[in-house]
Amino acid sequence: MRMSRLFSRTLRQAPTGADSKGYEYLLRAGFIKQLGAGIFSALPLGFRSLKKIEQIIREEMDRIGGQEISMPVVNPADIWKQTGRFYSIDKELSRFKDRVGRDMVLAMTHEEAVTALAAQEIDSYRQLPSLVYQVQTKWRDDPRPRAGLIRVREFTMKDSYSFDADHEGLVKQYERHYEAYFKIFGRCGLSVIAVGSDSGMMGGSVAHEYMYLSPIGEDTIIICDKCGYTANRQIAAFEKELFPEEMLPLEKVETPNTPTIKALAEYLSIPERKTAKAVFLMGTFTGEDQQEYQKLIIAVIRGDLEVEEAKLQKAVRAKELRGAADDEIRACSMEPGYGSPIGARDCIVVADDSVVGSQNLTAGANEPGYHLMNTNYGRDYEGITADIAAAQEGSACSVCGMPMRSSRGVEVGNIFQLGTRYSESLDCYFQDVEGKRKPVVMGSYGIGVGRLLACLTEEYHDGKGLKLPITVAPYQVHLVSLVKQGDEPEEIYKQLCDAGIEVLYDDRKDSPGVKFTDAELIGLPIQIVIGKRTLQEDAVELSLRGDGEKKLVPLSEITSVVQEHIRKLTEEITDSMVVESLPPSSP
Repeated sequence: MRMSRLFSRTLRQAPTGADSKGYEYLLRAGFIKQLGAGIFSALPLGFRSLKKIEQIIREEMDRIGGQEISMPVVNPADIWKQTGRFYSIDKELSRFKDRVGRDMVLAMTHEEAVTALAAQEIDSYRQLPSLVYQVQTKWRDDPRPRAGLIRVREFTMKDSYSFDADHEGLVKQYERHYEAYFKIFGRCGLSVIAVGSDSGMMGGSVAHEYMYLSPIGEDTIIICDKCGYTANRQIAAFEKELFPEEMLPLEKVETPNTPTIKALAEYLSIPERKTAKAVFLMGTFTGEDQQEYQKLIIAVIRGDLEVEEAKLQKAVRAKELRGAADDEIRACSMEPGYGSPIGARDCIVVADDSVVGSQNLTAGANEPGYHLMNTNYGRDYEGITADIAAAQEGSACSVCGMPMRSSRGVEVGNIFQLGTRYSESLDCYFQDVEGKRKPVVMGSYGIGVGRLLACLTEEYHDGKGLKLPITVAPYQVHLVSLVKQGDEPEEIYKQLCDAGIEVLYDDRKDSPGVKFTDAELIGLPIQIVIGKRTLQEDAVELSLRGDGEKKLVPLSEITSVVQEHIRKLTEEITDSMVVESLPPSSP
């Protein structure tokens, strides 16, 4: 490709709103262009990288028996209503009506569509197991798009779906995906870890996320370096020290100006673990008539711990949560800053197991300036009991008891054991060997293609620009001509292309400084400079992006030398791959 004809241009300055270095360089190198909030066009360089990632995905999916299909991004809403997700997913699911008034949705994932398709194609155990996948556009109306392709509204995703006759078959396909994903990320050059995760809106019993650990990530990952336990904080379990005691009588005490746990503990000269903290949230639910309603939730947790909202949301099965306003709290007979479930009405009470297993805690008296000492779950109030506590840096591992650490991460892939949730809802059944009618057992598996490229640019850059691995770089060679006259540059370009080498040829009339700056910014793995002086020696100058070493290569050897570098750079990626198998003890 000649840069004089390239349908994009480089930028000298970072555009406004580029909130990460990888995103900045994708914009400045001319890989992508923003059209709207969370909506991007892939320009020729970015498009080539995305297609290389997709090809790696296709090869690994085909290797485990996947068959590629394509499903519509526009779905009739009826199938989403049958599974209940039309009602349970909030505004991220875009709904509209077609010209005759039928409800439609823009698919953010394709469990409904693929199950409806499988219901028409699968009717016998002889057709199982089966695995299909697609690489396709999705739409999720995310309220907070950020960091370029890290968090967008329109995105390209590889989503695959497995169909089995029983749970044992699902586990085998799940394990094959688990390993295939490490191969995919490894071939792209991205180091990831797999962590246990919440199945969220997908449903199912078991799920894992593949995390790229980076400060730009929005997820918090809890890691035990001793035994290897890893989990998203949304579900991470940890060992809580409990403090059982004989229950003492309730005692109301005056506690002026103590609306926080810290102020209360200091005023009463007690440790924060001796308090019961009340967290007030409004939950959105769907009633039996499919109408939404809201209800106050009071989460009660020991004062030395914090509530993990994802755990709480799952415990109460709410569509979404938001902070409760003071008047909403008072409407349920509780007082902001001095609240507790004792005497509360018309609300959902959820008690963390730290509160259930620790007695005589000090909680709010639902009266400004007063608290109740010696409150006890089961005697003074009741509700739902669940683990709703957030694991933190230093929390004790639930497996080995050692202190754990936390890290930020970006989710680049996920796998789910769905079971029969969707097949039962959409009548996807098969006849087993005995002629009995049974629901197909399903799994769902996704990789965000654009997000994967974004993470690669976060990992592979320096102060001058991108340094993408050769397996995903848009071209293998950046050919820079500093010669104003003569046919040699054209001949070298043709020679390399004829050998099947991917070349970006800078044939522009710009100055050497501009060309070198752009070459570093785009950051292709191999750079060849054709200069008047080197041509006098029948040679060109070759360097690898980022290593600083330049060497002269005779014109007669240039093709073979470049091919050898391509081979070595590719092997370096392959040799560094870490492929993990799913541990037998995984959830």
